[in-house]
Amino acid sequence: MKRTATIHRKTRETDITLTLNLDGSGKAEVSTGIGFFDHMLAAFAKHGQFDLVVKARGDLDVDDHHTVEDTGLCLGQAVSEAAGDRKGISRFGWAFCPMDEALARAALDLSGRPYCVYHNPVNPHVLGELHGSTVPEFFRAAASAAGMTLHMDVLRGQNLHHAVEACFKAFGRALSQATAPFGASDNLPSTKGILE
Repeated sequence: MKRTATIHRKTRETDITLTLNLDGSGKAEVSTGIGFFDHMLAAFAKHGQFDLVVKARGDLDVDDHHTVEDTGLCLGQAVSEAAGDRKGISRFGWAFCPMDEALARAALDLSGRPYCVYHNPVNPHVLGELHGSTVPEFFRAAASAAGMTLHMDVLRGQNLHHAVEACFKAFGRALSQATAPFGASDNLPSTKGILE
């Protein structure tokens, strides 16, 4: 069974279509109008070995916030839909990713309970057209829509580019681990028999 999902979200602020294949090969076709964000989504797909297509138009004349947050919502919805009933998956995933002086850690649980902790001590300035302050909004939106508990920490770093890129790569690796097959295909990874 293919573990793919396509999400379309249209509001007065954004118009986004996102397709995710959890069993891909790391191919990404991303166009959000925010160059650095495109680069981060491509890194997420590559290091998670997901196929990802994102076409987003947003009110970039205002700023990048709505486009980044709504893309996170679409990605989270796609993860939830593609993972289906979550039977036969690992459920938990974690990864450390270094990038030069920066080190990021992602740990997540596809528990059905949305929660996000994002800690990055590096000053959140602008990266190309991406405001550093919107990065945690992306992860919060993705975790909320996916029903995922996500802890994302930059353990050390000085360069924001390196710190944020390490986060997206670690997120891809951790999500790949969490959605990977584990045990019997009908096994729901919960002692209480339900994920919520």
